[in-house]
Amino acid sequence: MKWSSALRVPLDNDLTDFLQLLKQHGIGHRVTEDRGEQVLWVGSDAQAEQVLELYQQFQSGQWTHATAEPIPQAASRYQPPSFVEQLRRSPITAAVLIACLVVALITQLGGSLETVRWFTFNDFQIQGDYVYFVSLEHSLGQGQWWRLISPMLLHFGLLHLAMNMMWYWELGRRIEFQQGWLFLLSLTLVSAVVSNASQFVFSGESLFGGLSGVLYAVLGHCWIYQRIFPQASYALPNGVVAMMLIWLLLCLFGVVSALGFGQIANAAHVSGLLIGCLSGGVFAVLARQRAA
Repeated sequence: MKWSSALRVPLDNDLTDFLQLLKQHGIGHRVTEDRGEQVLWVGSDAQAEQVLELYQQFQSGQWTHATAEPIPQAASRYQPPSFVEQLRRSPITAAVLIACLVVALITQLGGSLETVRWFTFNDFQIQGDYVYFVSLEHSLGQGQWWRLISPMLLHFGLLHLAMNMMWYWELGRRIEFQQGWLFLLSLTLVSAVVSNASQFVFSGESLFGGLSGVLYAVLGHCWIYQRIFPQASYALPNGVVAMMLIWLLLCLFGVVSALGFGQIANAAHVSGLLIGCLSGGVFAVLARQRAA
């Protein structure tokens, strides 16, 4: 399901009573701001027509907050979907998170080098206390093309895993809801390849992994898309983008590593963010043209 724009009114219009009326009619909605106007979004074109009709009646005085016919509380109260229902609605988001959990168990959160090497960008051999990386050409030449993507599933430590999964759950569902599972899958795979390859070019043969390159891609997509063609599902809480960008700068300047969080895959983060911003810009412009 995609959100449909039902109403655009000036910012100084107080919609409080009208939104209460929508709640009484059991109509789920979101309100965003776009170019000096309030935009009211609902779940379908049919609901958009219903909302427009209700608003016209509301403006003419046929409905008010005080006189609106009450609807039974059980019917009017919005019930958020259960966790299982959210998983069902977000199959790609759920699949990526499950894959991360499975790989975390297999690799013991990076503690088992014998299994970690199955997922690294470069294969490596362990001889005593030393690790010797196999050339990328050799790995790909043997058909190990999954290595272009698989490092996104690797995580080194519980905090690393938990933070990445939390943010992918929050942002991935938004994209999957708004633009579909195929789009999220494509963005995830493309950004994984680009961020992993960028990190390899930057750091050479080394051990790196994590979902954060993809995370910055989905963040950049939501951020730029929302600025060009606002959507209720892409309206991130205040400060989220700023916090993630500040974290990126702290990583780039070495502050995070100096605090003992280990080496950071900065090239993967930056390239992921650029891919996401490009994606968000292109598809927002296309969507805006279609809606014009």
